[in-house]
Amino acid sequence: MTDLDAKANLHLHLREAREALLGKLDELSEYDVRRPLVPTGTNLLGLVKHVTAMAAGYFGETFDSPFPEFVPGLDEDAEPNADMWATADESRDDVVGLWHRAWAHADATIDTLAIDAPGSVRWWGHTPVTLHHILVHMLAEVNRHAGHADIVRELVDGQVGWRRPGDNVVEGDEAWWTAYREGLESTARKFL
Repeated sequence: MTDLDAKANLHLHLREAREALLGKLDELSEYDVRRPLVPTGTNLLGLVKHVTAMAAGYFGETFDSPFPEFVPGLDEDAEPNADMWATADESRDDVVGLWHRAWAHADATIDTLAIDAPGSVRWWGHTPVTLHHILVHMLAEVNRHAGHADIVRELVDGQVGWRRPGDNVVEGDEAWWTAYREGLESTARKFL
């Protein structure tokens, strides 16, 4: 695989992961995309907002091409977890719009730079990196949070799937899933 092929391959998988994460908001109310359903407060719109901040920072500032808009959570004075939830003044459209603009900026950086282009990550103590390093890091970051979004979406309305409800999932009716879960619980109880 050539360097160009490696960059294109990583970028392709990064775009797929982004699509999967953003798709978890589909057909949900403003309330449901904001609901904190686990003890740490993880919520779907917050995951999108967080990944937006990561894209703006890692593909912007890291390569001396700062994203031109304010992104909550990137400034050093931000309150803890400012990028993990949407305020009452931030609509879903605001957060998703910022997502699209941040990722367009990131895509321009990826398209412009060579895979071995140097950068420096301020929040890693100005650690030197390359575009390859950041592509791999962000692919892991986005997929990690897409996995969180899978679980949160299932908690919201029971919908599961990779990009859309039902895709890449065993086709089973409610009875099948109930029996499957009961089987797992039965096995787990053997270890009490």
